[in-house]
Amino acid sequence: MDLLDVLLALELVGVFAFALDGALTAMRSAHLDLFGVVTLGIVTAIGGGLLRDVLLGELPPASLRTWYYLTTATAGALAAFWGHRLLSRLSRPILIFDTAGLSLFCITGAQTALESGLGGGQAILLGGLTAVGGGTLRDVLVRRVPSILTGGLYAVPALVGASVAVLGDEFGADTLAWSLLGAAACAALRIGGILRGWHAPRAALSSPDALDE
Repeated sequence: MDLLDVLLALELVGVFAFALDGALTAMRSAHLDLFGVVTLGIVTAIGGGLLRDVLLGELPPASLRTWYYLTTATAGALAAFWGHRLLSRLSRPILIFDTAGLSLFCITGAQTALESGLGGGQAILLGGLTAVGGGTLRDVLVRRVPSILTGGLYAVPALVGASVAVLGDEFGADTLAWSLLGAAACAALRIGGILRGWHAPRAALSSPDALDE
């Protein structure tokens, strides 16, 4: 199995995890019906990858050019819809699936960009976009402030994970090992940010009116 096959397998795992996340969010935040749950699950699962492919000029995007992305996303959404009672027994299931999708997509997005001939900096940005794009679309559709804007660590872990994956490629090291290390770093920062209250630096304003002065 070559690197592209491994990346595809990891991306499909991320698609399934994000589909579960989007579907569970739909049921908890918007109380949608089956069609709405599946739609939001699919948007969450393939949104970031679709944006990445459009920017790379890979048209039509891989998620629409093949059958397995949409099938995997639909399966994940349906699994969440029919198995939400079982999943609700997990501790914070949305956090688990969101973190899994974020961690896997940041490295597959970065490696896909590198395979397309982009430089390291561009690959890091596209890795971050692949990771947060679907979740951002999910939040907008349920009329919630996107996670990347709420001050918690969301985009930062994705960029760190993508950076680690790109560093491995730049140094000519074991690409898969460094990619998995990047995914682990992303997951650790994401979970640590939630459990320990870590957040990105915030502007030090004395009051909301300070901007008007």
